[in-house]
Amino acid sequence: MSEAGGGRGSGSSVPQRTPWSLVAATAALCLVSATSVWTAGAAPMSREEKQKLGNQVLEMFDHAYGNYMEHAYPADELMPLTCRGRVRGQEPSRGDVDDALGKFSLTLIDSLDTLVVLNKTKEFEDAVRKVLRDVNLDNDVVVSVFETNIRVLGGLLGGHSLAIMLKEKGEYMQWYNDELLQMAKQLGYKLLPAFNTTSGLPYPRINLKFGIRKPEARTGTETDTCTACAGTLILEFAALSRFTGATIFEEYARKALDFLWEKRQRSSNLVGVTINIHTGDWVRKDSGVGAGIDSYYEYLLKAYVLLGDDSFLERFNTHYEAIMRYISQPPLLLDVHIHKPMLNARTWMDALLAFFPGLQVLKGDIRPAIETHEMLYQVIKKHNFLPEAFTTDFRVHWAQHPLRPEFAESTYFLYKATGDPYYLEVGKTLIENLNKYARVPCGFAAMKDVRTGSHEDRMDSFFLAEMFKYLYLLFADKEDIIFDIEDYIFTTEAHLLPLWLSTTNQSISKKNTTSEYTELDDSNFDWTCPNTQILFPNDPLYAQSIREPLKNVVDKSCPRGIIRVEESFRSGAKPPLRARDFMATNPEHLEILKKMGVSLIHLKDGRVQLVQHAIQAASSIDAEDGLRFMQEMIELSSQQQKEQQLPPRAVQIISHPFFGRVVLTAGPAQFGLDLSKHKETRGFVASSKPYNGCSELTNPEAVMGKIALIQRGQCMFAEKARNIQNAGAIGGIVIDDNEGSSSDTAPLFQMAGDGKDTDDIKIPMLFLFSKEGSIILDALRDYDEVEVLLSDKAKDRDPEMENEEQPSSEHDSHEVDLADQESPEESSLNSHPELLSPADTDNAASVSPSEQNSDPTENHEPMSLDGECTDLDNQLQEQSETEEDSNPNVSWGKKVQPIDSILADWNEDIEAFEMMEKDEL
Repeated sequence: MSEAGGGRGSGSSVPQRTPWSLVAATAALCLVSATSVWTAGAAPMSREEKQKLGNQVLEMFDHAYGNYMEHAYPADELMPLTCRGRVRGQEPSRGDVDDALGKFSLTLIDSLDTLVVLNKTKEFEDAVRKVLRDVNLDNDVVVSVFETNIRVLGGLLGGHSLAIMLKEKGEYMQWYNDELLQMAKQLGYKLLPAFNTTSGLPYPRINLKFGIRKPEARTGTETDTCTACAGTLILEFAALSRFTGATIFEEYARKALDFLWEKRQRSSNLVGVTINIHTGDWVRKDSGVGAGIDSYYEYLLKAYVLLGDDSFLERFNTHYEAIMRYISQPPLLLDVHIHKPMLNARTWMDALLAFFPGLQVLKGDIRPAIETHEMLYQVIKKHNFLPEAFTTDFRVHWAQHPLRPEFAESTYFLYKATGDPYYLEVGKTLIENLNKYARVPCGFAAMKDVRTGSHEDRMDSFFLAEMFKYLYLLFADKEDIIFDIEDYIFTTEAHLLPLWLSTTNQSISKKNTTSEYTELDDSNFDWTCPNTQILFPNDPLYAQSIREPLKNVVDKSCPRGIIRVEESFRSGAKPPLRARDFMATNPEHLEILKKMGVSLIHLKDGRVQLVQHAIQAASSIDAEDGLRFMQEMIELSSQQQKEQQLPPRAVQIISHPFFGRVVLTAGPAQFGLDLSKHKETRGFVASSKPYNGCSELTNPEAVMGKIALIQRGQCMFAEKARNIQNAGAIGGIVIDDNEGSSSDTAPLFQMAGDGKDTDDIKIPMLFLFSKEGSIILDALRDYDEVEVLLSDKAKDRDPEMENEEQPSSEHDSHEVDLADQESPEESSLNSHPELLSPADTDNAASVSPSEQNSDPTENHEPMSLDGECTDLDNQLQEQSETEEDSNPNVSWGKKVQPIDSILADWNEDIEAFEMMEKDEL
């Protein structure tokens, strides 16, 4: 997500209003030359080891790209568990995630310039021919404007940029005649109708064939878009204009950026996450540097680099000052409210903010970049990957990890800025984790849950477009790359655009005299890159000294909910009431609530409802205290929900040819051996007869000493467990009888007892939905013996066993059969901007009568924030059913939920955002 290369200028200054024809020499990247300084603390890595790691990256790319071309092309993406292509409309919908798919061979286009960076010029030439021959951009499909721009338009322009470079070198692409550019121009015109709004902000989606608002288009009724969706267009659209001479593309992208700038909150200089494309009103008023906003900031700085327009740098510096004042709480980056930026909007961070240290390197602000990067690295060392979201005390908030590249990107830029070999070791860890935990026979599979190590049948195109590019460049020396990477800028999808575009077809005015930014005083901005002597003042241990205090930050755990209300405390003032101390029968507490604008309402069902109206608070400080109190109450309620639920378990296939690569998410049982407290159970599987396990088994010799497979239905779970235990089974796996069910599209299922004493059941019992169960059944059909591991978390693979594996493409396509995950948050996490929550309400909490005389942690219910008490019990509880409840609509007919109580956290976060809406002072 960042500018390419590093080390340009070796710390020399970029004068104000530098002629942009000198950009290649001056490079306003503010990167420190990697050759000029490196910090001690990590032993220098030998060139031989760097080459070895670089070759390892090449092999990993070949594994991912080769399997896509063999098993998926011309589909948009590879499903690495089932070894087939993902074709939109032929697989279960994943919601917004699928808006990136347009039946245009997405992964191939997104990988074009990666092939050149990795010196695969022959493969690049073949890939370009395939794109020109096979790809159709006129499909009747609704796609995301943002995703199509950064992945497809950016991929075509990056491919064109390197195609003309190779042609000039005289060996490859001699036949090329701007065909990729013509495709990019065709796509650009197809995207232009999305800008047909009064504001100039584009619609979030468009039909490639029919455009917007036509009946057959099936889109054009949306009113909102995210800030990054509208603000991440200028690089690709301006490059298209500069390449072709058609100025309309750059004009439209500039108009959208101008509108976002004018709508910033003037007192804080922050922007919200979601905006109404017709009125310009902020729909979501929280602000951060992660999902929904991230690449808007990135493109302001890079638009200055690529286009040479000072106004973009002025805007970026204005925003950056606000970010460092309000959002940056080193090493954390926490969202705030744009109207009350001293108050945090949430107590968790999303994975997409991992790009920000890299952007800070481009800005030249190295210290906070090192701090945040190190904090993220500590989270990765704890969980092997960066969870989609994690709390301020570093607990997993959303457990998925779709192989995002942002952390690798920041690692690359920090290495280029510091030359510190520590970052090479970080990159080595990333490579090892990918190969150890994400590699499967048909590619690399996203992690469904970083805690259990379970996989998701998903390999996004950005994994090939970005991850391998940054990792290879991290270990490559200049002579390892066939062109000068510093002559290009990286887009947010890591596509390469040449810097010489800054002086080509300059028909756009560099100043919008109607906008207020022309009034800003230049003295407020930093126009020069920091000198290396300032960044590393005669101290080779500079970077290490910044990292060292953060080495144990995850294990020690930061205090939960870092809220800077203490800045408002007057000397000697009494600390505010905390939710954990609240007693509904304490008159003093009730008086404090009243002062904070919080009212107590007794409901007919016996519960007590808390409602906050900030306008009724005694002061603005009391209002903020009240808002914090309500947020804490939500967190206590969410924690109570989590304590009542069992975490997911893992079924890991460890026999040949899987060797632990396939990990299935399993539901736990409320009876039998607790795998979280005892050693895992390992054994071969065997089907029971009768298959439903509802009577004495007729094949006890087949299941003796093995893990029995039984089908759900016709009797209680506990009865099944007793029957297979009596037959000598050492464990049981219950497979759902509802064909097509999957943990991807259903909440975690917990098997309940039969209402009787179940202490007699001593074996572990796990539940698999139909699609996960079919993976084991298929393996049992294809191979004589299938051995599995039942555990609370996937175990490391056995390298000795894996070395014995013989490659067999014939078997690979049958080894797995797992559908893709769909969850409320995952559907909107496809790329940088879309980690969004549903819309807003006001502040209310419900407390049961028992809490009036007890600690509120004992029985809190979630808060509805609309002045009404919303019953969320059914949404927040995990399913815990008996076998008799066999109505399929109960288990998987609801809105999709992720595993391990994430929906409870999701509602918590929705409400935390919603608290802000009517809370204006």
